[in-house]
Formats: sequence, structure tokens, C-alpha cells
Amino acid sequence: MTAKVLASVTTAQSSSEELKPIKIELPKPLFIGTPQNFKVDRLEKPLGKPRPPFLAPEGTHNVALGKPVASTDEEPIIGEIAMITDGDKEGMDGSFVELGPFKQHVTIDLGATHEIYAIVMWHYHKQARVYFDVIVQTAKNPDFTQNVRVLFNNDHDNSSGLGEGDDLHYVETAEGKLIDAKGMELRYVRLYTHGNTSNDLNHWIETEVYGRPSQKNTQ
Repeated sequence: MTAKVLASVTTAQSSSEELKPIKIELPKPLFIGTPQNFKVDRLEKPLGKPRPPFLAPEGTHNVALGKPVASTDEEPIIGEIAMITDGDKEGMDGSFVELGPFKQHVTIDLGATHEIYAIVMWHYHKQARVYFDVIVQTAKNPDFTQNVRVLFNNDHDNSSGLGEGDDLHYVETAEGKLIDAKGMELRYVRLYTHGNTSNDLNHWIETEVYGRPSQKNTQ
């Protein structure tokens, strides 16, 4: 499933709802100029301009702020897991979490079922990097056995064992990576990485999940 960044909300939305740009506060860019030429297959071309606004229904906001996070690496090399939803996106030393090598994932519990319209994630934007096997899954239960959906997957050779994806690799920037969640009903978000172009480690600065409480009032 290819998750596309759109400047509109999906067919899952009611056409009668007024849509407005969600407000995403971006950190200050930490590198300037054209990133180095990465020898990475299926690499997304830079947009060359700011990302277009993303529209969502009234009341959509970052529902992940301050929410609990779990990780496959319970003792990060640098930082604390809770920093992934603490609101700090600046990317300088002291603002990111460094997890061990190979495949790792973090899971955010939103506390209740929400309608989710966009997920924005920052791994590391102090320098230009490409992270591998970036996979974003959602579910309604913490064991990821109910209503599991894949919103993004750029693992082209199934090296992480979660299935082949057809999304493109991308260069980390201060804008983060925005994924259209299409108004999906969910409570848990799980995000994978498997090293990067600089080293085998995995990094997280921040993850924001833009949504609103479920209109069905389910949990």
C-alpha cells in the first residue's frame, strides 16, 4: 500500500465537512544546500519547495503529544523513549533518541481510538540521511493483531520480514515525513526503521499524529 502525501483529505471524509490546513510547527533546518548524492535505489526526488498544506476536518490536532511510547530497545544508547512524543523537534544533541542497530520499532498509544488524518515523523535532520525499511503500521490493540494496517512501507526487498513495500526512500529534512492516514480509526501507531546511510543505528526525534477523537466513540 502506497501512502501518498496529498493536499486534500481522502474519501474516508464526509464531503460536507469543512476542511482546513492542519498547523504543523516545523523546526529550524540544520543543514543548507543540496544533500549529497546517495547511492540508494528508488529515492524520492526533493520537492524543491515547501510541502503543500494538508487539509483535515475541524478539530484535528496532534493527539500523540505526551502520549506513552514503547520500544524494542528499552535502554536507548542516547536519550529516553518518551522524547519521541515530547514536542521537541529541533534535532540538536539532546533532542533525539538513538536506538541500537538492526530492525527496531517504537509504538505510540494514543489512549483511545481516534480518527487519524496524518502522521509526521522526524528521525534525524542534523544532516541529510536516508533511513531504511521505514514501515508505519496502525492497529486497535497493543499486540497488533486487530485491524492492522500498513500506511507506509519502503522495504523493497522484505529485509525486515514485514512484506515488500512500494513506497520510496526519502532524505531526512526539517519538514519531516508526512503520511496520509486517510481518516483511519485507530489507537496504536507502530513505526519501524532498520539503520540508515550513515550507520546501522536507528534514531527518532519526534512523531506527531494528527487526528481527533473517534466520532463513533469506540475504544
